[in-house]
Amino acid sequence: MTRKGSGPVILAIDSAGLACSAVVAVGDTILSAERVETRHSQAEALMPMVDAAMRKAGLPPAALDLVAATVGPGSFTGIRVGLAAARGIALATDAQLVGVSSFEAVAAGLAQPDCGDVQFLLIALESRREDLYAQLFAIPWNPVGPPASMMPAALGEAVNAAIGSARLLIAGDAAQRAALVLSNCADTIIVEDSAPDAVGVLRAGLHRWRSGTVDAPRPLYLRPPDVTLPSSRRASPLSRA
Repeated sequence: MTRKGSGPVILAIDSAGLACSAVVAVGDTILSAERVETRHSQAEALMPMVDAAMRKAGLPPAALDLVAATVGPGSFTGIRVGLAAARGIALATDAQLVGVSSFEAVAAGLAQPDCGDVQFLLIALESRREDLYAQLFAIPWNPVGPPASMMPAALGEAVNAAIGSARLLIAGDAAQRAALVLSNCADTIIVEDSAPDAVGVLRAGLHRWRSGTVDAPRPLYLRPPDVTLPSSRRASPLSRA
């Protein structure tokens, strides 16, 4: 049951990226957090981590009001494992289920740095291949356009087309790689250690819950598995047509 005046009891999990993590919170107050770096074996790591986080929080599963999970993009296996676990937990506890993208999780998880007149945030995520997953936001986290899978060579052109010479904040676990191709075409600031994790999932999930935009989670795949994208140029994939 939601605790009056403090917000819902929420379990947030992320297994779509280069790590597995779980957070238990009451509203914005984090009670416990678990994280392990793993590129594989999410299925083996996730549920013991959730169990440890619940025990450290001192709460039974029946106390959960909300379960939040990343829908991707990221590891195909990790996305499936995370969503299956979230659905099972929500069904067993009668909790509400909310899905957030890895981009939302990074944006929500960022501390608000003093970046002066920076108006845009580019989130770049690793695909574990040559391409990058990218989405552009107007700060704090209003999407400028849909997420895209892009070759690095096309990223600078797309960013210039979307924001011109405006200053840019870059976050995500591929921020350094994105910054390399943007170094000559944008005034950029890199946010260190800004990979997706369950703390960002928690904040993004709460934002959706509070704004009444809780949708049934569906996997966000930006390309089929085991396919390398062609390096042909694309027209402004980071902004709306």
